[in-house]
Amino acid sequence: MSIRYDSILTTSAVLSGLYLLAVMPRMTNRPDPAPFNKKYFAHRGLHDNASDAPENSMAAFRKAVDAGYGIELDVQLTADLVPVIFHDPDLKRVCGVNRMVRNCTFKELQEYTLFGSSERIPALKEFLDMVGGRVPLIVEYKSEDTDMTLCRVIDPMLRNYKGVYCIESFNPLVLLWYRIHRPKVMRGQLSDGFIHIPKYRTLAKAPATISVQFLIPNFLSKPDFIAYNHMYEGNLSRRICRSLYRAKAAAWTIRSEKELKKAAGAFDVFIFDSFIPKLPEGQ
Repeated sequence: MSIRYDSILTTSAVLSGLYLLAVMPRMTNRPDPAPFNKKYFAHRGLHDNASDAPENSMAAFRKAVDAGYGIELDVQLTADLVPVIFHDPDLKRVCGVNRMVRNCTFKELQEYTLFGSSERIPALKEFLDMVGGRVPLIVEYKSEDTDMTLCRVIDPMLRNYKGVYCIESFNPLVLLWYRIHRPKVMRGQLSDGFIHIPKYRTLAKAPATISVQFLIPNFLSKPDFIAYNHMYEGNLSRRICRSLYRAKAAAWTIRSEKELKKAAGAFDVFIFDSFIPKLPEGQ
């Protein structure tokens, strides 16, 4: 009986050690997080989809810059490999058109407007030229496969950008690409409580999404920060990364002062939407 008990203890200790190694973020040569700490970032710009400044539009981005907020934005590629700022993989919700962004050329995308406004899908270059380093950026790479063409296309544009930025993605392979090719760029792992979302509980999607939920791919990608759905801030892996390994934590998406106040003690960076928070001193 004692031998069996010792074996259980040994096995538990080994598995615990492997788990702690798996979720460990980057521990050495971390980029300076100061430009992002305690900062507020306007989710897809300072937008209102019922106005003339809808999400991920140049108008929403200009409003965020004018108000002094950082900006969180989504980037993906068109069929002719132009980096554009757009969240969804298809145009249905935003433009009312049943087409995939990746199947359209940039010229074709310019035929559509955002939520019935006069705003059109911006090219990343147009956005970077407008911001001009005035506020910090969180650039989310929209990637759901192993093709890292978007990293190879977008990175040179960001390399030439003179302002402060970091990158993030749900796809750990994007972070791995940056770990190998651009180690000095701050990189963040996005995650969510996938187990609570029915579409991610399918046999095909569950293994990958649950591993990301518990940050297991960190052993490959070595993120500098964890960007987590604030509703699931109690996730053990997320807490270990922040409290034990001292990785910065970004909260998405904060939609009220009440949520902001609740998240204040558990996160360092706040991505907000649907309300206007008061800027902390120094911003």
